[in-house]
Amino acid sequence: MSLFVKKAGGNHSDSQATSRMALENQYINELVEHYKTRILKEANLEMLTSLPQGEMRLKIEQLISQFMSEEKIILPRHDKEILLTRIIDESVGFGPLEPLLNDPTITEILINGYKEIYIEKLGKLQQVPIRFRDDNHVRHVIDRIVAPLGRRIDESSPMVDARLPDGSRVNAVIPPISLNGTLVSIRKFRKDPFKMTDLLNFGTLNESMSVFLDAIVKSKMNILISGGTGSGKTTLLNVLGNSIPAKERVITIEDSAELRLDKPNVVGMEARPENVEGEGEITIRHLVKNSLRMRPDRIIVGEVRGAEAFDMLQAMNTGHEGSITTVHANTPFDALRRVEGMVIMAGMDLPSHIIREYIVGALDFIVQASRLTDGTRKITSICEIYRNNDGEIEINEIFTFKRTGMKSGGQVEGHFTPTGVIPRCLERLSVFGIDLPEKLFTA
Repeated sequence: MSLFVKKAGGNHSDSQATSRMALENQYINELVEHYKTRILKEANLEMLTSLPQGEMRLKIEQLISQFMSEEKIILPRHDKEILLTRIIDESVGFGPLEPLLNDPTITEILINGYKEIYIEKLGKLQQVPIRFRDDNHVRHVIDRIVAPLGRRIDESSPMVDARLPDGSRVNAVIPPISLNGTLVSIRKFRKDPFKMTDLLNFGTLNESMSVFLDAIVKSKMNILISGGTGSGKTTLLNVLGNSIPAKERVITIEDSAELRLDKPNVVGMEARPENVEGEGEITIRHLVKNSLRMRPDRIIVGEVRGAEAFDMLQAMNTGHEGSITTVHANTPFDALRRVEGMVIMAGMDLPSHIIREYIVGALDFIVQASRLTDGTRKITSICEIYRNNDGEIEINEIFTFKRTGMKSGGQVEGHFTPTGVIPRCLERLSVFGIDLPEKLFTA
């Protein structure tokens, strides 16, 4: 017999109802664990996991119905659905995370220990009423993610980066490094990559900026996208990459593959961490060096973090024009400083002014992406880098986002505007058959 009982029209107190619900949840939990164990022991898991989602659910439903019939367990239809969903999610899925992973409006999932889960939805961070049973439950889900990739997470290796089958990025940290239990961050992968029209609809930039960015990509200018964590750098990189002419060969290099350029002759390489024995690491720097032997027209590096910045600049300086990469920085000036520091990390024993000239010789534009206090993402600056007649390095801002205030609901008010500076690259654009009117750059 089922432990579930019907509510008898207002005769039960709140405390009795709460106790009954707790009892019902405990019973479902026990059944989930019991039938998961039976499936593991009695079913062909390899065959099950190879089935399409619909067929797999049907097969598991048949198995559970068979088990329940054998054990003479009766459940209302709604509770049986809950039981089936949880068994599928925890046996061949990612447990409580499944509904969050399947929600296309959720862009990030943050687990702060088993009791606390936050999501970013439509630009807003919020807590959700979902939790794991205990810390071991979280660890089980992480193991399901990293095991197929040949990685591990334990006390000797308490941090791990991984990728879900759909491409979503996962980072996990466990004690003793974490002081709050197991911590997991998931940056979800969008199935349909954003286009420039999407960014325009979101208010990330305006029409004049989109026309200009499309032009400088097509005319093979080297671009550095700068921004903080979650500012939309990778999204912007993907959008700009789609402006590259179809006839060109593009090599993409990433720590974790996220770029999806909808064009022919695009090949990607992905860095690889060291294995359990501490061997076999392939770094971004290795891949950048190797890409030069693969006849690239353009090289796109998902993000430069270290010594590979020198190799990327070297590629830009030696004929691989039109290359694009990203860097973590809060302003265009900070971005140049960071790249300078990365070149020094590469072991280049050169004076600072020589390094800066090398950087300016490689880069043409810095595009600053920012995430504002209301959660919206904007391109807050497009800057041209050049060396003036006196040999000094200058950064000229072509477009900017001017904040004008804040609404009562916390939304940032502001507008995009040209600065009035006419970019020096207009002549180069015309060589590539792109003629932009000067009025595009005047307020």
